[in-house]
This record gives sequence, structure tokens and C-alpha cells, in this order.
Amino acid sequence: MNSRLITAAVALPVIIASVLVPPLKLLFVVIAVAAMVVALYEFWFLSKRVGARPDVVVGYAAAAALLVAFFFGEPGWLLVIAPALVIAALAAEMLRGAPFDKMILSTGATVVGVLYVALLGGFLVAVRTGFPQVFAPEGGYWVSERLIDKTLSTHLLAFFFLVLMGSDTGAYYAGRAFGKRKLAPGVSPGKTWEGAAGGMLASLLAAAVAHFWFFPELSLRAALPLAAVMNVLGVVGDLSESALKRGANAKDAARILPGHGGFLDRLDSLLFNAPLLYYFALYYWK
Repeated sequence: MNSRLITAAVALPVIIASVLVPPLKLLFVVIAVAAMVVALYEFWFLSKRVGARPDVVVGYAAAAALLVAFFFGEPGWLLVIAPALVIAALAAEMLRGAPFDKMILSTGATVVGVLYVALLGGFLVAVRTGFPQVFAPEGGYWVSERLIDKTLSTHLLAFFFLVLMGSDTGAYYAGRAFGKRKLAPGVSPGKTWEGAAGGMLASLLAAAVAHFWFFPELSLRAALPLAAVMNVLGVVGDLSESALKRGANAKDAARILPGHGGFLDRLDSLLFNAPLLYYFALYYWK
């Protein structure tokens, strides 16, 4: 068994339990936050390779504020935190003093890193812990005058991971078996159109399995298009992260996870899809 499979065999049971078992909600949050903390550091490490000087203190403070807002289901605070982040990053870089030739690059690395990892990833924390909410006596909670059962959060996340893991697995094995035509050779030479097609088929199959297995609340007419969009966003997220690594002349964001690279390498497709899942759920159940 190679290192890639060993890592998955150790990590997946813990992640699955944190998603499906209600008392382990905080465990999911801890895992998600820890992964984002490391992924954010990896992003800044890549930015340093191209000469940026990201402000880690300002960045982590803003990331913590974002994740607290998501945890307590208060996304309105994002309108306060985002401008505060921009102001603090610019001010901190100015106060560092001369030379200022890297100020734009450094400030951009600080802000984009927080928005990329903590803002996008924070939507997963919000899905697990709850939407903007007032608890209802029936055991669910009201969201903009709609009642959503608490188990919906676990079903949503189970659907989310099943579709994206299916897409990743399908693309990997289809690409190895049939891959000939390069998808984006200038960004990621290993990805092929055949692999992308295999990933799309696997994601649609996973969505159908989720609907009939545990998620009848999500109609098949909605589940399949959602899975297709998730697949496309996942590929875009993966390629975007690959482009970042290529720009920094790095094969992986890190080598923390044997066979998988760094946390940023594992989160790339999840980060692009997290806001989609959140807003889809918020407006689908009326």
C-alpha cells in the first residue's frame, strides 16, 4: 500500500466521523481550522519564494476573526473584517519602512491568502455549525423564515465530500487508464481531458448515490447539476493552485501529508466549492 493510500486510510475515518456524528461537530471545526491554518502558512511560504513579505500576524488575526464569524453564523461581520484586513495589511507594510518596492506584492499576498483560504474555507465551518439562525422548538432552526432540520448540515457535508472525492478518484484513475489529451499542459501537465471526463462521470454517480442512499431531501434534478458545477469548480480550483505552485517553482505546497503534498494541495478543490454549497443550501430549501 503506497503512502497516498495510507494517508487516506488514516485521515478519512476521522473526517467522516466528524461529519456524520453530531457530538463530533467541534472535532470537524478543529480539523477544518487546523487544516486552514497550515494551508495559509503554505500559501505564504509560496509567496515568499517570489519575493513577497506577507504579514503573518495581521493575516492570522483576520483569519481568526473570519472563522469566529462563520462559527457563530454571523456572515454579516465579513463586511467589517474584509476592509479591516485591507487597511491593517497596508498599514503594517507601510510601518515596516523602506524599501517599499515589494509593498504591493506583500500586501496582496497577505490579503489574498486570507481571502483564499480562510474566507472560502470558512463556509464549510458555517455549514457544519449552522446558517444565520434562530433555533426553533421542533429541533431545527429558522433560516430567513425557512425551517431546516439540523441533520441537513451533516447530509450536505456528506454529499459535498462524496462528490468531490468521487470526482478526484474518477479523474485520477480515468486519467491513468485513458489519458492522452492534455487538459492544461502549461499549468498541470498530468491532467487530461479523459481524466476530466472520468471525474465528471464519477461526481454525477456520487450525487445520484447520495440522493438515493441518504439525501432524498435534495432532488435528483438539483443534485446532478450541483455535482456538475462542483466538479468544474473543483478542476478550476485544482488548476489555480497548480498555477500558484508553478509560479513559485514548487512541485507541492508542502510535504506534510505523505503522498498528497501539503494541506493546500488537498484543500484546493474544496475551497472553491465551499461558498457554492453554503449559498445553494441557503436558497434551495424554501
